Amino acid sequence: MLELPSGYVEAVIERALQEDIGACDWTTVALIPPDTRTECTILSQAEGVLCGVQIAQRVFQRLDAAIEFCESLHDGDLLTPGACVLRLRGRTRAILMGERTALNFLQRLSGIATLTRRFVDAVEGTGARIADTRKTTPGLRLLEKYAVRVGGGVNHRVGLYDGILIKDNHLLALGGDMHEAVRRARAHAPHTLKVEVECATLEQVQQAIEAGADTLLLDNMPLDTLREAVRLAKGRVRLIEASGGVNLQNVRAIAETGVDLISVGMITHSAPILPMHLEF
Repeated sequence: MLELPSGYVEAVIERALQEDIGACDWTTVALIPPDTRTECTILSQAEGVLCGVQIAQRVFQRLDAAIEFCESLHDGDLLTPGACVLRLRGRTRAILMGERTALNFLQRLSGIATLTRRFVDAVEGTGARIADTRKTTPGLRLLEKYAVRVGGGVNHRVGLYDGILIKDNHLLALGGDMHEAVRRARAHAPHTLKVEVECATLEQVQQAIEAGADTLLLDNMPLDTLREAVRLAKGRVRLIEASGGVNLQNVRAIAETGVDLISVGMITHSAPILPMHLEF
């Protein structure tokens, strides 16, 4: 499911349902007879990129294994206001208990996919790709990074365990010795991991190249400095990444400097939800 570990997905859904329902949904249990059945529709209220359909379906299935999905769009589909995202039929109690949790997942993940697509569209034709960061909601990282992929972006490292990124604080803790930092990274980390070094100045770019870094992360550089850094590094490292202060107004100018990758924290930490609602 979703190119994600099924156990992870089920655990996330279970926690979300427990968080909302707790001991009991007293309102629904008090008002709705247990055998009452309902047909309803989840509708989009804005334009965007859909993400999280299977998550929403699993939310309802955990509450009513016999629920029927009569109509459904798919992750990556483009939405317009009033579009039917999902039409379902089943026990009314289950639908009411799962409504908010299903909508929360759909709106959050679709919001990330939608904002990612806007960045991807903004750099179209430059050759640069849009990547996410580790600035994600605790416990939801794999889902949010999945939403980035649905929106057309690519994933940077998932966590500290699957990539080496020597940042400014690492260097400060080591006394600023770039060569020693890269040497230690290669000596202690798995050989399959590439060594990336964050650089804020042209001097650091030159040091990182001479130290043998595989990838450069050019952080918060003015455009003129960024262009010069790309000129220095092209052909001498495997990949050049830009980050820091990236927004929809400046991302194309950053892409046009010749970088390969642009990491954008806001596509996960600041994406607005894509509004949807459920109608009986």
